[in-house]
Amino acid sequence: MYHIQEKQQTSYSTGMDTFIKELAWRDFYNMIFHYYPESKTKEIDDKYQKLKWNDNQDLLDLWKKGKTGFPIVDAGMRQLAEEGWMHNRIRMINASFLTKDFLMDWRLGERYFEQMLHDYDEASNIGGWQWAASVGTDAVPYFRVFNPITQSIRFDTKGEYIKKYLPELVGVSEKKIHEPWKMDDHEQEKAGCVIGKDYPRPVVDHALQRKKAIQMFKEL
Repeated sequence: MYHIQEKQQTSYSTGMDTFIKELAWRDFYNMIFHYYPESKTKEIDDKYQKLKWNDNQDLLDLWKKGKTGFPIVDAGMRQLAEEGWMHNRIRMINASFLTKDFLMDWRLGERYFEQMLHDYDEASNIGGWQWAASVGTDAVPYFRVFNPITQSIRFDTKGEYIKKYLPELVGVSEKKIHEPWKMDDHEQEKAGCVIGKDYPRPVVDHALQRKKAIQMFKEL
């Protein structure tokens, strides 16, 4: 920490700020977990402990296998299976997707990450999942739902990350890589990727699921 602060005096960069902020989040979540060890299985915000999460195991399996039809989500889950790691941004996208698009219990995702991540940190993982699910301390408001398409466009503009972990999409154009289901028959043939065969169509309608997620919280 002190080394970074000293470096900032002569070679400031936003990356240094981000690094320090992430250390602060790590310490914050460790403090929370120390005082609330029950947060492993219970929402910090007790008013959300009565949420009725979806229990569709088929959807959960598709998420784990990286076959949801949303490239940025699937690329992250394939990377996790192959390498036991994924970037923090992709972790947030996937946590939001499971809890807000699939409406599934955050504990299922937290436990799966525990099984798969080489760098698993209990306090940070629990805190991150409760944040994404809008049930923890300083959580993202329940009406703010990550859009996997806009997140993909913003953070993987050219689709390089997607194509690295989803080889079936390598031939898809930069214009359609974030929404490959919008390719017409000619584009699919040119890309060597038939939607519904080589790569799945989206298994849910994000706009509809967003409304359902918001309503689920409002009904409490």
